[in-house]
Amino acid sequence: MKISSQVNKLLKDHKKHDIYLDHAATTPMDPAVKAAMDPYFCDKFGNPSGFYEIGLRAHEALEEARNKVAKILNCSSREIVFCGSGTESDNLAILGVARFKGKGHIITSSIEHHAVLETIERLEKQGFDITILPVDRDGFVNPKDLDDAIREDTILASIMYANNEIGVIEPIKELATVCRNKGVLFHTDACQAGCSLDLDVKELGVDLMTINGSKIYGPKGVGCLYVKAGIRLEPIVYGGGQERGLRSGTENVPGVIGFAKALTLCQDDKDKENKRLTQLRDKLIKGLITKVPKCFLNGHAVKRLPNNVNITILDVEGEAMGLFLNELGIYASTGSACTSKSLDPSHVITALGLPYEAAHGSMRFTLGHCTTPEDIDFVIEVMPKIVEILRKISPLDLDSNEVQEGHGNLHYK
Repeated sequence: MKISSQVNKLLKDHKKHDIYLDHAATTPMDPAVKAAMDPYFCDKFGNPSGFYEIGLRAHEALEEARNKVAKILNCSSREIVFCGSGTESDNLAILGVARFKGKGHIITSSIEHHAVLETIERLEKQGFDITILPVDRDGFVNPKDLDDAIREDTILASIMYANNEIGVIEPIKELATVCRNKGVLFHTDACQAGCSLDLDVKELGVDLMTINGSKIYGPKGVGCLYVKAGIRLEPIVYGGGQERGLRSGTENVPGVIGFAKALTLCQDDKDKENKRLTQLRDKLIKGLITKVPKCFLNGHAVKRLPNNVNITILDVEGEAMGLFLNELGIYASTGSACTSKSLDPSHVITALGLPYEAAHGSMRFTLGHCTTPEDIDFVIEVMPKIVEILRKISPLDLDSNEVQEGHGNLHYK
């Protein structure tokens, strides 16, 4: 049968679904979050800096939201700074420390989000010294590597809590302890952790922490930065001095209220939802690895987010698989959504030691509140068929053992 006929048969045999499996990119807003936000768009629209009744109402709502977030993070409300996104929060943490200090050495890891990596790379061009720590095959930063990298002039280390592509949960408490023992500030990007992990900043021992509304069934365009009391930052946005002078600009009151509501709902429900998602996650991993030849999981099998499945399928390209899945109504990602239009291989996958060709065959499925067992069954059913079609037109025939050992030996049919 010709390839075109096989494609047509695949699409004809399977009714198009509507299965969203890219919750690491963004999440649908919880209806309860929207309901909490609605009054503050039109009825309670005041500027929280205003000294009249409608402004004071907005200010009270803003501070109530701040208190809710602070309670979850186990910190003072004055340690919460609301901003416009996770990216802005990361920038404020890193640039804020660097510009206040003026010079020094900064440490990060090779698998950070581009919001961290590109900010630190920009600082390197401005004269700061940079160390990028490697990760092991499972995606973990070794606390000893961090300890060894710290110098007398180290001013900051920034290591993410949970990775946005492979879902690995880093040993943040141990990493933060290393920094604290040597008097170095520690920042963590916790954007992917908000729904499923504990956010107690005292327990974690972090000095700065980033959270993002769009990853927790809240609104886009809002996030927060935890700044431990006593830490000095130079602002990156100047103006009216809102948010204790660290983030000028009229606060996004509806967004902040939605953010606080979403974070509360996620944290209240996380134990039950984590259990459900872990079962679905493991079912998907087992189904794909069992039914698709030359397929393997990226990242640690257990110490990962309950909703994350990142696999490499050899001899095919993730972009081609993604297009097939889209035609069947399955929406997944080939890597970080923030750079999904790039044809470069994922820097996270290559950081694990996998060769270029294997990185191009990676797919990320991230589950969420609306994911059902039937959704997982459908993905497991169609993925082997998609891969079979694509491999017939692929020139590659890579050896799975060689690839997983980090060898990029090319084998052609």
